This record gives sequence, C-alpha cells and structure tokens, in this order.
Amino acid sequence: MTRAPLITPVLLAGCFIMLISFAVRASFGVFQIPVAEEFGWLRAEFSLAIAIQNLAWGIGQPIFGAIAEKLTDRKAIILGAIVYAAGLVASSYSITPLGHQSYAWLVGFGIAGTGFGVILAVVGRAASDENRSMALAIATAAGSAGQVVGAPVAEWLLTLMPWQSVFMVFAAAILLSLMVLPAMKAEPAASKAELEESIGQVLVKAFKDPSYTLIFLGFFSCGYQLAFVTAHFPAFVTELCGPILPGGALHNIGITTTSALGALAISLIGLANIVGTLAAGYLGKRYSKKYLLAGIYLGRTVIAALFIMFPITPTSVILFSVAMGSLWLATVPLTSGLVAHIYGLRYMGTLYGIVFFSHQLGSFLGVWLGGRMYDVTGDYTAVWWVGVGVGLFSAIVHLPVKERPLGAAPA
Repeated sequence: MTRAPLITPVLLAGCFIMLISFAVRASFGVFQIPVAEEFGWLRAEFSLAIAIQNLAWGIGQPIFGAIAEKLTDRKAIILGAIVYAAGLVASSYSITPLGHQSYAWLVGFGIAGTGFGVILAVVGRAASDENRSMALAIATAAGSAGQVVGAPVAEWLLTLMPWQSVFMVFAAAILLSLMVLPAMKAEPAASKAELEESIGQVLVKAFKDPSYTLIFLGFFSCGYQLAFVTAHFPAFVTELCGPILPGGALHNIGITTTSALGALAISLIGLANIVGTLAAGYLGKRYSKKYLLAGIYLGRTVIAALFIMFPITPTSVILFSVAMGSLWLATVPLTSGLVAHIYGLRYMGTLYGIVFFSHQLGSFLGVWLGGRMYDVTGDYTAVWWVGVGVGLFSAIVHLPVKERPLGAAPA
C-alpha cells in the first residue's frame, strides 16, 4: 500500500498564508514608539489596540470556523484577508487612539480568518490519520516562522517609509497571499455519521462533554503566558537584567544593551518554538496528546518559577528564552489534534475556534494585567506568579480528559 505523503499542496498553501498572516500580526509591537511619538500618545493607548486585536481574534475564530464549514474554507479565508487588509488600511489613516482601537477589531477578525482555526482545519482534513499530527505541527511552525521574521521586516521597512506606508504594504501582502488559494481544497474527511450530524448537534454533544470544557479551560494559560511574555518581556529584561559585560559572548555579537537583549530573547523564543512545535507534532502521533499537553504546561510552570526565583542575568534570560520557546506553541497542534480526535473533523474549525477563544481571553488578560499590575506595584512579579498558577492549573485539568472519539466505547 502506498503511504500518503506528508507534504501536500494544501499544507504548503496553508503554511504560506499562516506565515504572512502571523508575520504581520507579530510586527505590531514595533509600531508602538513611532505611532506614540508622532501623536504624543501614552504607550498604553496603542497597547490597548494590540490587546483588542487578541480579543477580536478569539471572538472571530469560531465565527470564521463556522463560515468555513458552511460556505467553504476558501471563502472564509478570502473574507478574513479582506477584513485584515481593510483594518490595516483604516489604521494607517487613523489619528486618534480610539480609531486605532476600533480598527483593531477588524485586524483581529482578519487574523481569525487567516489563522489557526480555519487553516488547521483544512490541513487536518487533507492529511491522513498517520500524518495529521505532524501536518498540524508544520502549519503551526509556519506561523512561528512568521513571528520570527515579522518584526525585523517591519523595522527595515520603517527605515524606508513612514509607518502608515508600512501598514499599506502589509495590507497588500495579506491580499497577495491569496494567490495560493487554488491549492487550499480538502475533501471532507469525515465519517458517514459525522456528515449526517448538524453543527448544532455536534456543539451540543461537545458542550455536554466534560472533556471539552477541560480542554477549553486548559488553553487559557497558554494565551496568558504567551501574550504576557511577548508584550512585556523586553521591558522586564531592560529594567531588571544585570549589565552586558564588555568582552562577554553577548557583547561580542553586538548585544551591548539590555533592550537589545530583550529583542534577542523574543527572537530566540520564536526560533526555539519552531523546533518545539515540530517535536510536539512528532510526539503527538505516537503518544497520548493529553499527557503531552499536561507535560508542556507543567514544564512552562517550572521554567517560569525557576526564572523569577533566581537573579535575572543575561545568561538566565537566554536560558529562559530557549527553554520557554521550545514549549511556546507546542500546545497548538496537540490541542487542535485532540479536538479532531475526540469530536471528528467535520466541524473541527468551529470546535477548535471555541477552544481558541479561551486562549485569546488569556492573551487579553496577560497583556492588560501585565501593564495594570506594573502601574500598581512597580514591577511584574505578581503577574509572573499568576502565570505560574494558571500554568499549573492547565497541567492538572488535562489529566481527566477522555482521549477517545466521542461516543466510542471505553477500551
């Protein structure tokens, strides 16, 4: 029997769209200073727009998942790209904080239409049972690659043109990514019983299943930890890290300030994330996904606790970045794969989208609470410990999940 190929046109097209979408999304932090300086805004004004993007992404994910299942995946992706580009163009003309925060809803919804929920559902349906876990990991890693290159590309473009023009360039890039859409076609890989069920019936079954609730709750800490570190870690490092010593390894590669170290830390997280995500996909094919997820959340908890319990030094920042990065988005292929395994592929986009909403609630809270607690206490210590607590909670709640197709008899 011929083995089904892992690399397919659907997977390649999905990776390309994810890379462009996430590259643009990951670049918004770069615009904080240019936008704030041009209009004399407080830093919190543009930060709130980024937080709103995360919330809109979470709300839009199940909506675009349902659109894909009702109107086809390609129509959902086209709609998402148009909304995404419209939000970027509108933001380029905005001159008030309220304007940026309002248009952030469009950008967030656009990310939902070109991101994990829709793309992973198509990739999952197109992949064989044997290759599904790894295919989902590769698509997720493509998004990670976008996060690595997005900020440097934005920085480079800002040396050539004003930030408004960069937003227009990014809007064009989002629309151009649609050129690979002809390859994004996957037949419904579902059983006869799944095809006969309506989306309402499947949702009712999922909502009544305690395992679905546990997966939903467990994904919250992933969003909290990722968003908090992405938004606040560079500032945390700049304020608390010890000096970069002349003649040291970091100094010799051009890292001479703690602000530069903070930027390097985010890049290292992104690079380690690619390796970790692919490893999670490989392991998810061979071992229990719920136990792998519990292990990842426990690992994050231990890494974060050790990091803040010991003195913050350049060395500890580098070690933390690599260790945390290896577990960064490793939860995504495992969580999406777990949802597909238990509830089937027919409505995977919607079901995963609802679970992903929990992730984005955590993201919103991580960004907002980080800034709020810093203003109140003068440091990020309390926010770090909240992250440790929710990480441990996520590790625990995955253990009772029943990892078998819903309705199947116990083994």
